[in-house]
Amino acid sequence: MSSARDYGRPAAAPGTDPDEFAALCRSSPWKWDTVRFTLEWLLPAQGEGAAAAGVRDPSMGAGTDTPPVPVRAWVRRPQDLRVETLGGDPLYTVTDLGRSRQDFYVASRPDSWLLPPSLVAPVYRRSGLVERRPEAAYGDPVFGGGRWQAVLDPVEIAGPALKPLYLASQRPATITDVQVGTDDNGRAVRSAVVTPGASYAPSEPGHALTPAATRVVVDERTGICVSTTVLEGPLAGAGHRLRIEAVDEYLLDDLFTPVSFDLTDVSRHVPWMVEA
Repeated sequence: MSSARDYGRPAAAPGTDPDEFAALCRSSPWKWDTVRFTLEWLLPAQGEGAAAAGVRDPSMGAGTDTPPVPVRAWVRRPQDLRVETLGGDPLYTVTDLGRSRQDFYVASRPDSWLLPPSLVAPVYRRSGLVERRPEAAYGDPVFGGGRWQAVLDPVEIAGPALKPLYLASQRPATITDVQVGTDDNGRAVRSAVVTPGASYAPSEPGHALTPAATRVVVDERTGICVSTTVLEGPLAGAGHRLRIEAVDEYLLDDLFTPVSFDLTDVSRHVPWMVEA
């Protein structure tokens, strides 16, 4: 396994090593299967000034100066998603339950035969984080802004594999000022200033997670990007805030279908009444 010392520089502490931060950004597909969270997008701090100049946060879509209302979402990998308002009004559901795969495989495209990340093994670092990602069918179900995918799996910051220092120009971004701590909910997080480089490639074209130098906060347990704040340029102040409410909880199929199957939640105790 490579490390900072292998390339002739002093090794940083694991928590503040930029290569370890990058590895954390690659690790999301192997860190969780289900997650429940709330998400809020933030517009640039310039507000009306940015709007007058025609500047938009790319995740908001064209023609809007008002950030979407915060939402609550449930994701069950690989294909299931439910989104509600914080008041409980359903906004969107999608699932692959009962979906035929025949047309998908008949197409015989190379990508139609890729396995989900959970069924392939990456190359791990000594820390247990991912050094190199294998070819797989990456991608989580999305809703709304183009950065949704990058928030759940921020690999665009790090690239699929570590590039050595002598190929630093091929790294997607420069990672500096790495810090460890906890967020407002007491969850362990790691943060850094991420500056995109010439080879930076957003997961969704035109919707970069870090359009300029950006303070990025990643949850240690899940590898999900829980916060971004653009630090410079016309988008300064734009970003998002994500609050993780539960990880790998049991989720009923009913949650992801428009019509309830009236299924029993087997994770809950069902009392049996015995007559005397």
